[in-house]
Amino acid sequence: MKARIAVLVSGGGTNLQALLDAQVAGALRSGEVVLVVSDQPGAYALERARSMGVEAVVLTEDFEAQLRDLLEARDIDLVVLAGFMRILSAAFTADFDRRIINVHPSLIPAFCGKGFYGLRVHQAALDYGVKVTGATVHFVNEVPDGGEIIAQKAVPVHPDDTPETLQRRVMEEAEWVLLPRACEMISQSLNKGATVECQ
Repeated sequence: MKARIAVLVSGGGTNLQALLDAQVAGALRSGEVVLVVSDQPGAYALERARSMGVEAVVLTEDFEAQLRDLLEARDIDLVVLAGFMRILSAAFTADFDRRIINVHPSLIPAFCGKGFYGLRVHQAALDYGVKVTGATVHFVNEVPDGGEIIAQKAVPVHPDDTPETLQRRVMEEAEWVLLPRACEMISQSLNKGATVECQ
């Protein structure tokens, strides 16, 4: 029995695509993306989901209450935040303890927390002058980017980088590698009824 995965998105869905591609390739085999939920009606991620035959839903009113009902109705085991721009409440994250994960485009604890998202993260890395950045997959709790780290991968910063070029490298070399790997690891643990151990 595969773990049932829901992915929450707000934008283009490149990380969602990485998960869907991993399923097709067999790298994500212990879990399956069965639901994609967006808080933005125009999110292209919804089209990515539909093109792969995955249920895609938009929730705009009473988001958390509707989301909770939907997750329960679809028997979701794992929730993945992939470019999801809304901060979930402490009550919601507590109810889904160690069942929600996020991918963040830096090596936490650097350049993370409230206000650090998208290109802002990469601009901050360049402004600070770091030579290495990367991505982190972590459990989600009531603190933005504050949950236990599951996995990290480092990516070099080049002297001529812009926020856009750095963002692309971090996605390709870290986010799209780590997220499917973390989902497979957690899905395996869920299938065995085991506690998820962070590496």
